Amino acid sequence: MPKPKYHIVVCTNSRPPGHPKPSCGSAGSASLLMAFNIGLMQKGVTPGDVLVSGASCLGPCEQGPTVVVYPDATWYSKVTEADVAIIIDEHIQGGKPVAKLNPDSVWK
Repeated sequence: MPKPKYHIVVCTNSRPPGHPKPSCGSAGSASLLMAFNIGLMQKGVTPGDVLVSGASCLGPCEQGPTVVVYPDATWYSKVTEADVAIIIDEHIQGGKPVAKLNPDSVWK
């Protein structure tokens, strides 16, 4: 398999109900993972050009769901399913992080 141009990492960490710390899983990240895979297919992105992976905790649980796009190392926080198409259009296909989604705000 050739090296992908982009790697999208979606935090899917879940904690038990009632846990005091939030998690990306409880904020709907599993549906984001599916939305990225379906969205890339619908947009005609060549399989293998973009890899989408779920990951355990990425750290900023209070800002979840968290998505990271490599090799740019761009972090998106509080990502919704509506944001997926914008990230695919502007970042993956357009080559520029989506400014209106406040990338990297998770660490500021």
